[in-house]
Amino acid sequence: MNLQINIYPFGSRPDVTKPHPDFYKTLKEEGIRKMVSRHYDLMRLSAINSLFPADNEEFETAKTRSADFMIQICGGPDYFNQHRGKPMLINRHAPFTINEAGRQIWLQCYQQALMETNLPEHLIESFWEYIQVFSAWMVNKKD
Repeated sequence: MNLQINIYPFGSRPDVTKPHPDFYKTLKEEGIRKMVSRHYDLMRLSAINSLFPADNEEFETAKTRSADFMIQICGGPDYFNQHRGKPMLINRHAPFTINEAGRQIWLQCYQQALMETNLPEHLIESFWEYIQVFSAWMVNKKD
């Protein structure tokens, strides 16, 4: 399986397609939370770890918020909207410097976390296509 990272021009907003509904139906809420938690744990060990809270309680809260978002995006309950309001992720990430190199690390951590889910290939690719396009929207600084 080839989980390719596409490079987009700085400031572009490529069309995003949500993951296939079977991603949520198969992995379920617990599986998505586990995948997101693993992703965050990998990022904490990465070169972009300074973007994430050093305090364990804050770090766990960040995991929960991210998992809530991913659950909602994948067709599960709207926990993110209930607890944080409408997703405005570009604005919420604006205080952080996110460049293409950081995006690549973020995606590489998701590659590993996704491969550990043991989901069917077509579902992994469906989620991957969503996050690799969506992540381009978060880049707010040129390398």
